Amino acid sequence: MMHLFLEEKQVGTAALKPGSTGMSGATGAVLERSLAGLGTLSNRALAEVRSEAGLTLQRSIFSVSNFIAELSYRAGLQAELSRCIFVAETVDPVLRLDADKDLLLSAVGRLLQNAFKFGAPNGTVVLRAYASGERIKVEVEDNGAGLSPAAAEQLFLPFTQDGADKTGLGLSIAKRSVEANAGVLSAESVLGHGSVFIIDLPRHADAADTSCP
Repeated sequence: MMHLFLEEKQVGTAALKPGSTGMSGATGAVLERSLAGLGTLSNRALAEVRSEAGLTLQRSIFSVSNFIAELSYRAGLQAELSRCIFVAETVDPVLRLDADKDLLLSAVGRLLQNAFKFGAPNGTVVLRAYASGERIKVEVEDNGAGLSPAAAEQLFLPFTQDGADKTGLGLSIAKRSVEANAGVLSAESVLGHGSVFIIDLPRHADAADTSCP
């Protein structure tokens, strides 16, 4: 979906607005990171189109740690522009996924965007990934206003609207992207205490692991 590409362009434009950054020092770094993110987000847009069209997955085996690092690079800029605190927790380097990486980048990227946009003003967004038995969980947590049980049930439906929170197709596409990789996307939320979005995926077992009891 090209709406993600347009949002990325808006982020880059915001970095150029007077008062956002100085004209030296940090400006170059911000613009470099913003431009580097354009290619990644274009890939995510294509991934979303592929998901909607029901095309064949482009699977690969990749490091979960590197996957989180790639997301963190982009999320750091979003956090600066949103005036939020972003925390990426350390990931066990042995963890691997066998999945369509672009689809998952798209899904987690959308969750991060929503967390920055709808979380608490000057709040904190946390990205983490860890093993849970034969599964890997990727979580995006915010300390925003949270959701009522009724709103949480409707969250992944297309064009859901909860007050000023207009999620459009974003979370619906994220859900399909996760499910295409044999995963589950869910949310845990309590009014006044923020939300946690959880992606649950099958863990890839390396050859060395399969020989173990």
